[in-house]
Amino acid sequence: MNERTKITPCACFSHDDKEDHIKIELELLDVDKKEIKLDMRNDSFCVSAPKEGTEYSGRFMLAHEVVSEKAEARHENGLLQVFAPIKDWEHKVSVMIQ
Repeated sequence: MNERTKITPCACFSHDDKEDHIKIELELLDVDKKEIKLDMRNDSFCVSAPKEGTEYSGRFMLAHEVVSEKAEARHENGLLQVFAPIKDWEHKVSVMIQ
C-alpha cells in the first residue's frame, strides 16, 4: 500500500482591482509546478499536486460563476495564483444598507 496522505491546501479568494476577475491563491509548498493539476469549471475547481510522502488535494466551490476557458494560473514561491473572469459581473444589483 503506497497511498499518500492528502492535505487540503490553504486557499484565499478575492476580486482583482478591476473587480471583474476572481483571484484565487493556494498555498502549495515544495511542489514542482509541472506536477500541479488544476481543473476549472464555471462554478468550482479541483487542484492536486504530489509532495514528498503527501499530496495536496482540494475541491472548491466558487461564489461567482466564472468563464473557466479564460482562466490563467501561475505558480511561484509555493503560491498558486489563479485568475478567472467573473461571468456577467456587470449584471449585479447593489443593495442599499439602512
